[in-house]
Amino acid sequence: MSASSSTAVATDCSGPSSITAPVRPSPCIVLIGMAGAGKSTIGEALARRLDWAFMDSDHLIEAIYGARLQDVTDALSKDDFLDVEASVISSIKANRTVIATGGSVVYREKAMCHLATLGPLVHLAVPLQTVEERIARNPQRGLAIAPGQTLRDIFLERQDLYTRYATLCCEASCKTPQECVNWIVSNLPPEAIACDDTAP
Repeated sequence: MSASSSTAVATDCSGPSSITAPVRPSPCIVLIGMAGAGKSTIGEALARRLDWAFMDSDHLIEAIYGARLQDVTDALSKDDFLDVEASVISSIKANRTVIATGGSVVYREKAMCHLATLGPLVHLAVPLQTVEERIARNPQRGLAIAPGQTLRDIFLERQDLYTRYATLCCEASCKTPQECVNWIVSNLPPEAIACDDTAP
């Protein structure tokens, strides 16, 4: 290698190595709700609107296990899966990210307390009928459900949990994904979606 090319390499500071983390943590937006509520679809649209990153916590679990979420839930008991999910959720470190969570995340207080430190929690509320219709179209969603439980059972037992933890509740059944995005942006406190200020 010539001296000139060596110097060029040494002085090139462009690229990812020149990117630094925010001086102060920036909030995320966390979407919670039943399977079929539209968390991934709305989350991706919201991330595009804000020019933020998007994260699906179910995909993190799939990446760790190298398997579909349905296969993971089939292999584990409900309680064991909930513990795994809570562990994955509690390890998330992110800034300026829309996070779509699994519908069962609300069963573990540890996970919900961690999510609350990342930013506001938005509950996408849809009626049982909508959930049933959407899951029927895609039954391999990986539901955390105990033997003998029905979809109605878990829908009813989760409603109080969603209400307890949510910062906002967006009634999503009568809105398009874009209308949900507009509603969320309009109803969140301004500091939740403010641009990161890295000035000292």
